[in-house]
Amino acid sequence: MHCPYCRHTDTRVVDSRVGEDGGTIRRRRTCTECGKRFSTVEQMQLVVVKRSGATEPFVRDKAIAGARKACKGRPVTEDDLACLGQAVEDALRGDGWAEVPAHEVGLAILGPLKALDEVAYLRFASVYRAFESADDFADEIAALRAERSLTEGSLAQLVEDETHSAPSG
Repeated sequence: MHCPYCRHTDTRVVDSRVGEDGGTIRRRRTCTECGKRFSTVEQMQLVVVKRSGATEPFVRDKAIAGARKACKGRPVTEDDLACLGQAVEDALRGDGWAEVPAHEVGLAILGPLKALDEVAYLRFASVYRAFESADDFADEIAALRAERSLTEGSLAQLVEDETHSAPSG
């Protein structure tokens, strides 16, 4: 590690701490040449394994770019896409991947994209899952509707349970 002040190559670690998220290490260093102190942050590199077997570093902007294409013309902001990219990276890191198959990156995008915009989700899923006919779209739309009604039914039941269990006064 080069000293940012004098560019000397010999530095010494004085203190190391694991970051709050558990995925980073913050190191306090001192330069043996000029004596100045500085901090570094180390993060595990997430590597994507392509179908060909080639590997490349995970690039959040690349995942966002794919989602951005699906969101074209939809009411989705750049901040929404940035949050989606962060959610995808967090999910992959949270699952403990060091080398993640490219297929898993696509799967990690689908969930947050579905929550963000269902039309964009259908667009992305149609390419990612290689829809071949209108029936594939119809099946996915039916699954979305079933999931939505299940969620709405669960919320209605929760409200009803809370209403009946509230103490009368």
